[in-house]
Amino acid sequence: MKQFSKGIIITCVAIGLTACGGGSSESTAAESTTSGNSTTPDTITEANTESPQDPAEMVLISDQWQLVWQDEFDNETINLTKWSLEVNCYGGGNNEQQCYTDRAENAFIEQGVLKIVALKENFTGPAAQDDDANYNPSNTRTLPYTSARLRSKNKGDWTFGRFEIRAKLPQGQGTWPAVWMLPTEWSYGGWAGSGEIDIMEAVNLKAKSDESGAAVDQEESRVHGTLHYGRAWPENVYSGQEFHLPGSINPADDFHEYAVEWQAGEIRWYVDDIHFATQRDTGWYSQYMNNNGVLVNGEGGAPFDQNFHLLLNFAVGGAWAANVNEKGIDESVFPQSLEIDYVRVYECSVSPSTGAGCEAIADDAAMIEGHQAPAL
Repeated sequence: MKQFSKGIIITCVAIGLTACGGGSSESTAAESTTSGNSTTPDTITEANTESPQDPAEMVLISDQWQLVWQDEFDNETINLTKWSLEVNCYGGGNNEQQCYTDRAENAFIEQGVLKIVALKENFTGPAAQDDDANYNPSNTRTLPYTSARLRSKNKGDWTFGRFEIRAKLPQGQGTWPAVWMLPTEWSYGGWAGSGEIDIMEAVNLKAKSDESGAAVDQEESRVHGTLHYGRAWPENVYSGQEFHLPGSINPADDFHEYAVEWQAGEIRWYVDDIHFATQRDTGWYSQYMNNNGVLVNGEGGAPFDQNFHLLLNFAVGGAWAANVNEKGIDESVFPQSLEIDYVRVYECSVSPSTGAGCEAIADDAAMIEGHQAPAL
């Protein structure tokens, strides 16, 4: 059941957020290295696993968050004033095995739920990512799966806020659902110098777990929250945290709410209002080429001080999913669906320009050390 627990509904974005249009497309350099979800071919999401016990206590979410953008998926069709569907067989830069389409078979609304469906089928489509300067529908590639990737770019773009997505995740070896954010303007250069915020990722849920210390018959059940930053690929870095839902619950079995609270200098991750991780600008950085071709440090909270937009996608295989757990792709599990009940974006009414003053903080949430900027 859909419930509104915070703030009030308004029709467009209030002061301090930019939505309902605006922004510019990603640069060619950015898109040529941007991942399908959040990794590059030679990296796997880094997780801090020092804490022996995941947080389990819910925190009280501030009633000062004001709802400024939402999609409840109550219409019969996907709202194209809020979302664009990418069309390509690019593979996300991770050797993913899906073509993204705008077909109803791969993304549709059913009984108030957005369903992003990955299908086992050969499909031919554009070989380049949509925003690449070399994007040409006549230059094609064929891959063995289809799926969908929705983004709010230039239709919902924000600096700071609380972002909530209630979702039920797919299961099986080779599945890779993600809810994440990319910069709209790429102010600090190509990926990942301008940053990436991964609200939630999971791979291979219910496949045999390869987690350190896992029981012989233990199923994969982790979700991950990650930041990517530093310099443009391949000199990028990342830091994040994995999380198990309380009571050995698997996120593929039911809907759960995944969220981040993003304010100037700090980003926090939540599942069902359990605050499990925090990262601060003392552990992230951005170094980029200025207009004079000189490598410089981004100031303040860079790169996480610019407009970002949301992405919802379901990748298949690729550098991360196909290289962990049982390895490869189990084609027998398909079709599989990433199901999304709602997407809600809030602004902190206490300080819209910084996002501060609405924090929900748990004492036992992991504080991620991150990385320090190398000397220039």
